[in-house]
Amino acid sequence: MQTIGLIGGMSFESSAVYYRLINEMVRERLGGLSSAELVMHSVNFEEIVALQKAGNWDGAAARLGDAALRLQIAGARSVLICTNTMHLIADQVAARISVPLIHIIDETAASLKAAGRRRPLLLATRYTMEHGFYADRMKGLGVDIVVPDPADRTTVHDIIFNELCAGKVLDSSRQKLLQIIERERAKGADSIILGCTEICLILDPNRLSLPGFDTTEIHAKAAVDFALGHGSMAETVAA
Repeated sequence: MQTIGLIGGMSFESSAVYYRLINEMVRERLGGLSSAELVMHSVNFEEIVALQKAGNWDGAAARLGDAALRLQIAGARSVLICTNTMHLIADQVAARISVPLIHIIDETAASLKAAGRRRPLLLATRYTMEHGFYADRMKGLGVDIVVPDPADRTTVHDIIFNELCAGKVLDSSRQKLLQIIERERAKGADSIILGCTEICLILDPNRLSLPGFDTTEIHAKAAVDFALGHGSMAETVAA
């Protein structure tokens, strides 16, 4: 089993889900009391959010690049950025290391295509929905995403940052998200990307009106596949 490296803390709520999922998957596959060989570098999310708000993506890339390098030095044979938004700088982070960076967008696109889905609704932070990096990479992989209208994007973004990242899961917010899904389903969306690693805390991808794709679970599975040699990454971001 190869060691998995996790860049976590963005937020620690979803990083805890990564840790649990990866270990559960390893135990299921290997049996007994098996658990994953992994190392995590958990950053101070407050500092990362400040860089996001300032549009200082180079600063964020340097911060996460340092974390990735430390994971490699600690023995990681692959690295995951445990958040969708910070894949905006995935290429810069990957350039700092010589081990593969397992890319959440690539793995999600592969899952969507395997299921025959081509027009998924993306629910994520404003950065992920609006900056273009997610849509552009998905399009290059044969998937055309759709996003909610501006008011609904604000609603989703605020639920993520003001509630889920702070450990708050509210039924009222779940209903708002379900209403957004219904509006976009009526416009032709054929599936849902839970495109923020905290959204799995509030929405069950298996209990939606459209097929749901949980990026946290997809990403964790890709890490386990790679670590155990049971599959290849959809695409490695080259260093």
